[in-house]
Amino acid sequence: MTLHATLLVAALISGLQQIHIYTTNDIHGHYFDSTYVGSNTQGSLLAVHKYIKERRAQYGEDNVILLDGGDFLQGDNAAYYHNFVDTKAPHIYALMADYMAYDAVTVGNHDIEAGPAVYNRMKKELKMPFLAANAVDKATGKCHLREYAIIRRQGLRIAVIGLTNPAMRTWLGEDKLDNMDFMDPMKDGWAQKLVDRIAAKEKPDATILMIHAGTGSGDGKLLESQGLDLMRSLRNVDLVVCAHDHRPAALDNEGTDLIDAGSHCNMVGHAVLSIDVKKGKTVAKTMTVETVKIDKDDVDREMAEKFHSMYAKVKEFSLKKIGSLEMDLRTNDAFRGMNDYLNFVHSVCLEATGADICFAAPLKFNGHVQKGDVVYNDLFTIYPYENQLFAITMTGQEVKDYLEASYDGWINSCTAPGDGPLLKIAARPDPRTGSKNWSFVNRSYNFDSASGINYTVDVTKPFGQRISISTLADGRPFSLEATYKVTTTSYRVNGGGGLMKAAGIQDAQPRIFLKEKEIRDLVYDYFIVHGNVTPQTVGNPSLIGSWKFIPEEIAGPMLEVDMLRISSNK
Repeated sequence: MTLHATLLVAALISGLQQIHIYTTNDIHGHYFDSTYVGSNTQGSLLAVHKYIKERRAQYGEDNVILLDGGDFLQGDNAAYYHNFVDTKAPHIYALMADYMAYDAVTVGNHDIEAGPAVYNRMKKELKMPFLAANAVDKATGKCHLREYAIIRRQGLRIAVIGLTNPAMRTWLGEDKLDNMDFMDPMKDGWAQKLVDRIAAKEKPDATILMIHAGTGSGDGKLLESQGLDLMRSLRNVDLVVCAHDHRPAALDNEGTDLIDAGSHCNMVGHAVLSIDVKKGKTVAKTMTVETVKIDKDDVDREMAEKFHSMYAKVKEFSLKKIGSLEMDLRTNDAFRGMNDYLNFVHSVCLEATGADICFAAPLKFNGHVQKGDVVYNDLFTIYPYENQLFAITMTGQEVKDYLEASYDGWINSCTAPGDGPLLKIAARPDPRTGSKNWSFVNRSYNFDSASGINYTVDVTKPFGQRISISTLADGRPFSLEATYKVTTTSYRVNGGGGLMKAAGIQDAQPRIFLKEKEIRDLVYDYFIVHGNVTPQTVGNPSLIGSWKFIPEEIAGPMLEVDMLRISSNK
């Protein structure tokens, strides 16, 4: 439509116009409602579509906007299969997003982590705008994807500006970034200048800023979570859509509101934009926001049937047997000491690199792989992310300082039984129910333990004095002055979680001497080589070493209470 025609349409608009804006984010590959094994169901795009289709019927298609805040290309077999296995057929997410009539999607950090072959493919296949205004080419400074979209509803023009997470460079290596840099929206008013430029050019009736970043605390200190910072500082923005932190939020604010739909298609964000128009001019504008729980079992059957053949291919791939286990693997066991699950991950990483020491963390809460046959589907519980395995050099002192920082994010100091909680957990109010649920204060995927050494963690001591390393796993002396080969994830080496920085390593890149393939692929290789994996296979003391919380008479009972709290929310 020409500008002249747009102005003519605008002149005819009069009265109260209401636009219903629905948002998803961090769906993490939950395209289908099935977990591929048994009859278990999960949140899915199939269920989201059923709900959105009903809302379009209720309010009219010209009164509904559907947006996604990123992280849709990772986390489930369906995403992995179409990212890396079947790369010739159209990507299932592009097909589903088009079927659901998304109006715009924003790039998430895990979408970039999939690599340039995947996200540049999305750039070509997605029929709706693929947004990341702050992802710029390092050579030219131009946006690598697209800055914004203008969505027309009821004759009104809604600007949707998309931003990705500005902390990306601290998590991912150059091989994932395709020569991109990521602008900090808050630095020197970068986001406000972008909003002003788009407003001057497009003269929208309303503006939505969608960023793949967490809500944060609003103190400007956390680069990866700037939602509140932007909400409180931006002018001429009606709604900030957040993502990344998996924490649902709906905040009313003077001038600008904020919404975050959580994750995994369990909820959608809903904002109602009301604009009072007189003779084509806005005379009043209001916004209300909420999060809405989605019934995961109420799916759109027509959509399920349309994509059933693609689901069947993913299921066949997912149920391929790759080996067997003689023990259960439970990710929650990693929070209280040595366990078969992390022993397994450590064994995979040490065997692949020949390193002296390995750092690894539990990456999933309440994950469980049962004893018996292991299928490809189980690999996404054992290792859900597309992290590569790197090996670097570190001094003994740096290893100790790294572990001090890790456990400081994990535990409190407690000097007597009952002086707890020992784990750094808190009873938080659930924004959906108002009830208080126990959860970790910090991200549990940053709770690294070490293998390849023998050490203790004294819970009665303060930060900096908890870790005591006696020897390497094979009995050789451990020295703070010696240099060791250490293996860990690409996320850690690139600065993720801040543990390298806490160890005094500002830039670990020059220390890299080995880059292996992705850890999930190495786990697959381990099963192919070893076949049947036993506790003895992965628990070899001369390879793994040992660690424990001490004094056991204090730590043991407190850990039992804390684990019950976070497992049952009591």
